[in-house]
Amino acid sequence: MNKKKILLVSDLPGYGKVALSAMFPIFSHLGFTTYNLPTALVSNTFNYGDYAMLDTFSYMENTLKVWRKLNFRHDCICTGFVVSSKQVKIICEYIREQRALNPKLYVVADPIMADDGKLYNGIAVDTVDYMRSMIEAADLIVPNFTEATFLTGRFVGARTIDAGGLREIIDRLRGRKERSVVITSVVDDVTGAHSVSGYDRESDAYFTVPFDYLPCSVPGTGDIFLSFLVSYKLQGFALQDAVKKAAETVFRLIWLNKDNPDTFSGIPLEEYLHQIGED
Repeated sequence: MNKKKILLVSDLPGYGKVALSAMFPIFSHLGFTTYNLPTALVSNTFNYGDYAMLDTFSYMENTLKVWRKLNFRHDCICTGFVVSSKQVKIICEYIREQRALNPKLYVVADPIMADDGKLYNGIAVDTVDYMRSMIEAADLIVPNFTEATFLTGRFVGARTIDAGGLREIIDRLRGRKERSVVITSVVDDVTGAHSVSGYDRESDAYFTVPFDYLPCSVPGTGDIFLSFLVSYKLQGFALQDAVKKAAETVFRLIWLNKDNPDTFSGIPLEEYLHQIGED
C-alpha cells in the first residue's frame, strides 16, 4: 500500500462519476490515503443541461482553519474545478503553508473551464484569469488543448494545431517556474492525429504520446486521466511513461463502458477498477 497522502480539491457531484466522485475511488484503489476539499456541490454533470450548484467557499475557509490547528500535512495536492478568485486565494495560501512544512509537496493543477474551442456553459470569462493564478502554484499542470489556449491567449477557438504552435503554447505554460506541462486532446492540423503532449521539467524534455481516439464523449474522462497520471507519477514513473499508461487506462475504461446508455453520468468506475492493474 502506498501511504502518500493526497488532497483533492474540486467539485463534488450528487449524480455522475466526475470530479471528486471519479478521482477518489481511483486513488483509493491504487493505495493512496486520500482526502478531499469540495469547491462546490453540484447536483449532476453539466451534460444534462440543467443543474444546481452550491459554492462552498465558507466551508473551505472554515475547514482550512481547522486543518491548520490539527497540523494536517499532505504529500500531494491536486486541484480541479474552482469557483472563484476567492477560492483560488485560500487554496494557494494553503499550498504555500504546506510547502513550508513539506518541501517535497507535489502540486498538480487541472484548470477545468473549457473544451472544444470554448468555455463551458456557465463559466465566466474572468475564470481564465484566476485559473492563471491557480497554475502558478503547481509543479505540474494538466489542461486540455482548449484550456491551454485560453491560459496562454494563443490560438483561442482553434480545435487543431501544428507542431510550432503547440510548442509555443507549451513554452508559455512552462512559465518562469519551469513547471511540467501535460496538454490533453491535442489534434494535429495536418494529419488529424490525436495526442497528449507536454514538457517534463525533471528531464528537460518535450514529449508527444499518440493515442487512439474513440468518437464518443464521456464526462469525467479528464478527471480519470489526471488521477491515473498522478498516481503513476507518484509511484515513480517518468512523466512521459505516466502519461502513456494513464492514456491507455482511460482508453480501456471508455471501451469497457461503450455500451452504457447513460453516457452523461460518466463511467461507473467501481465496476471496472478490479480490471485495472496496480503495476
